[in-house]
Amino acid sequence: MSESREFCPRCGDPVAERAEPRPGEPRDSDAVLCDGCYFEDFDLIDAPDRVQVTLCGRCGAVHRGNRWVDLGAVDYTDVAVDAVSEALSVHVNAEDVEWGVEPEQVDETTIRMHCSFSGVVRGTPISEQLTVPVRISKAVCDRCGRIAGGYFASILQIRAEDRPVRSEEASEAIEIVETYVANREADGDREAFITSVDRSNEAGPNIKLSTNKLGQALAGRITDRFGGSVHDYPTLVTEDGDGNEVYRVTFVARLPKYTPGDVIDPQDGDGPVLVTSAHNRLKGKRLRSGERYEASHEDGTTPDVTKVGRTDDAVDTTVVTVEDEHAVQVLDPETYEAKTVRRPDYFEPDDTVPVLKHGTTVYILPEETL
Repeated sequence: MSESREFCPRCGDPVAERAEPRPGEPRDSDAVLCDGCYFEDFDLIDAPDRVQVTLCGRCGAVHRGNRWVDLGAVDYTDVAVDAVSEALSVHVNAEDVEWGVEPEQVDETTIRMHCSFSGVVRGTPISEQLTVPVRISKAVCDRCGRIAGGYFASILQIRAEDRPVRSEEASEAIEIVETYVANREADGDREAFITSVDRSNEAGPNIKLSTNKLGQALAGRITDRFGGSVHDYPTLVTEDGDGNEVYRVTFVARLPKYTPGDVIDPQDGDGPVLVTSAHNRLKGKRLRSGERYEASHEDGTTPDVTKVGRTDDAVDTTVVTVEDEHAVQVLDPETYEAKTVRRPDYFEPDDTVPVLKHGTTVYILPEETL
């Protein structure tokens, strides 16, 4: 780098010739200084006197700016390193900057961060060391505060048409809710949480949720799984600061009257049906023949039928003999008499077979229903 004919305005020494800034770039006011005067006031790093970090004492979230960020903080040192790195500013003229940090735990709430920096400025390697104290304070984040206060915006009621919700249906529906909310939380949705799950209602569970959007989404997922319909009942609870009405909504996921595993008799002369689907229209399998059954569009999931029982009521009984392709002889599970029954097409010859008895008639069930 050759000397220019310009002189340092501070000390009068010649200033090395430097490249002119490209069009549109601002001119560096310090460029007229010689290296000695330039480095006299030069700071490689601009750092605050102290860094304050606020953590939620319940969930470990970190308060940044005007919001809480989920980190699940357990090791405060890692949080302190992140906070210091965000608070530091490197001089714009520095190149090839590298830095390291050595934390020193002073007490439970204070960590000293001993930082070392190196870089190249005006072709000259420089280094700098500084210590930044980090103060850790604890608070309760908005989300944990609402959870602790029992806040909820929607109620999800799981019900069934003309019957109580069965325990296995309730358990699976609650699992759907818990899994969905956990996934939302994992994706960073701090608005998503379950306030309470109440299974004490004989008709079905009641679940309090943090948002109306969550209640609506989960009601839809439950009826996607079991069939049925969703109904919502909004209630005006207050107005927000802008005068907008705030509603709390009760979503009812109403499950079908008949569900897979029910055995019904459409009373059409073709015998009972094992229900296999209750979505949109009732579908199933005839126990006499094994043929498919499907309710009409008009009847949907609630045709005019008689409920015979459920596969839960089935028992294993002995196959006495396979008479021919149309008949099988089995023992009556109650009287132990040998009875000849229709052979459905799903029957596989074996020593025993699951059966359901209704009145005096015995029906063979598919093996996979048990």
